[in-house]
Amino acid sequence: MKKLLFFLSMLLLVACNRPAETFIPAPPDYQDTTMWITLDGDTAGTGADIFYVVSTWEQDWKHDSLVCHYADVWNPEHRAHMAIEIRRAAAYMSPGNRFYAPFYRHTTIDGWVTRNEDTIYHRTRLSMNDVYRAFDAFLAQRDNSRPLVIAGFSQGGMAVVELLKHMSDETFNQLVAAYVMGYKITPQDTLCSHIRPAQGELDTQVTICYNTVKDVRFVQPVIAASCVCINPVNWRTDATPATLHDTISVTVAPEHVLVVSGYSGSEYPPYAGFINVGDIHSCEPWLYSDCIRRNIQKRTQSFRN
Repeated sequence: MKKLLFFLSMLLLVACNRPAETFIPAPPDYQDTTMWITLDGDTAGTGADIFYVVSTWEQDWKHDSLVCHYADVWNPEHRAHMAIEIRRAAAYMSPGNRFYAPFYRHTTIDGWVTRNEDTIYHRTRLSMNDVYRAFDAFLAQRDNSRPLVIAGFSQGGMAVVELLKHMSDETFNQLVAAYVMGYKITPQDTLCSHIRPAQGELDTQVTICYNTVKDVRFVQPVIAASCVCINPVNWRTDATPATLHDTISVTVAPEHVLVVSGYSGSEYPPYAGFINVGDIHSCEPWLYSDCIRRNIQKRTQSFRN
């Protein structure tokens, strides 16, 4: 009877704290192949297993007049949106590797546009729980003798930071590197022993983190106020500039962001006065894709050696 009363009280507490006007989509079933995009490009058996977390694709939407702040993984249109980014990332990450990316109930862009850290934190807890469950399902079926890479962009970058805190020491020992593209690492995050900022091109069991702006005054704090940054072109953490594609200069600023010149980022239109306004948030997985592809290969080889 005490257990029943406790359970009922917990249900009541959840009900009282859940806004009556919102709708929560059904959770993913990560035993269902519909919930994944996977590619096996490791014909030689010398690569890594890559776990990739997609960014934000949906706006708030309504279900029976109720507002929803999350993507619906059972909605084919929502999965198709996420698949655009996942397949583009897989195009440069999967060759020579095994690539796995789950669909998850990511928090809609409307939460991020508030720029309110509390709102973002509380809304993304459901999303991060989906990522934890997907990651645990992935670990349960993979060959743990293989090197592991985790990567994500924007909200997916947040998920990478949270996964580093979530994973066991045993899993961390299999980690080649974690790529946090377009999201921040805070001093509080670095208290986690699994978050070790990369110092160069070949160190392993490290976290690669960067955000790109045209000028430091355009840093968006809720995304890019980081205490960690490495230049993915020359793999330096100091202000030594690097040249990308012959015409683009990329430099680590004291504010721990990448400042670029010679690149407009005009293919990424501003959104809600929030992103791509002086920052070039949407470029993160794509502008440096060749650098990231080569680096995954090099770090994996370094790890195997």
